[in-house]
Amino acid sequence: MAADRRVVLDVEGLRMRYGATDVLHDVTFQAHHGEVLALLGPNGAGKSTTIEILEGFRMRSAGRVEVLGTDPAHGGEEWRARLGVVLQSWRDHGKWRVRELLAHLGSYYTCYSTDAIPRPWDTDDLVRTVGLAEHADKKIRMLSGGQRRRLDVAIAIVGRPEVLFLDEPTTGFDPEARREFHDLVRRLADELETTVLLTTHDLDEAEKLADRIVILSQGRIVADGTAVELSRRIAGEDHVRWTRDGQRFTHSTAESTEFVHNLFKQHGAEIRELEVHRASLEDTYMALVRRAESGQDSATESTWKEATR
Repeated sequence: MAADRRVVLDVEGLRMRYGATDVLHDVTFQAHHGEVLALLGPNGAGKSTTIEILEGFRMRSAGRVEVLGTDPAHGGEEWRARLGVVLQSWRDHGKWRVRELLAHLGSYYTCYSTDAIPRPWDTDDLVRTVGLAEHADKKIRMLSGGQRRRLDVAIAIVGRPEVLFLDEPTTGFDPEARREFHDLVRRLADELETTVLLTTHDLDEAEKLADRIVILSQGRIVADGTAVELSRRIAGEDHVRWTRDGQRFTHSTAESTEFVHNLFKQHGAEIRELEVHRASLEDTYMALVRRAESGQDSATESTWKEATR
């Protein structure tokens, strides 16, 4: 994540109501310059609604929202030129070739060029950045699913956006295509300092990509932090297992590294079959969602913040 800590996405008390049904309840979070923020949650948690409000595609019922210092509900063309959006599915551009489509779309951003941000990308630089250099002259219908998703990203970043929205970007990807896409997103954040807001059902994807994770359940934030923070704060202790003199031992501790160090210091070569099980993001996610859905906690952001001070 970039050292620049400017707030790029600022959401406070966001509410969304459809008829008599509230789908978002006082949602509050921030994202900073160059940060990858993942929104996690089960179906119906409010992820897509949140991201559509931030993109300016949907009007909120209440609350304050700013993206790049602008209320999305009133964002004009110049503001929209600073955003990139990758939706869950692509439009079929059919007979276009990769390079010619990107050059055509890039021409729309010429009027938004500044000394600080020269728009658009050079087309050849762009196809190299997204890993499509070898396919630049292919017709789009000839691309694989992973290649088409890279093209979706190229279309989204052709205007050099400061914020990139990714809604379920790797649905249907095979493992190799998913790994390549993850590398691309990290490059955008690390090298180009693009702020990325990602919605996903893939916990492994969130753990690999995100600097920070926000978990939504039933329209409320139930957790906000890094994957390590969430695992430690919710799941609590690690479990250390080992064998010594033919006996099997198990010990639970919040400081497994220190415990293992002391264990070897005391018993050294006598230790066999050492295992350390740390709570995974999946363990944490399932515990939080079950807790929220069962009503064991009020499952509000204020509850989460109070519990993790």
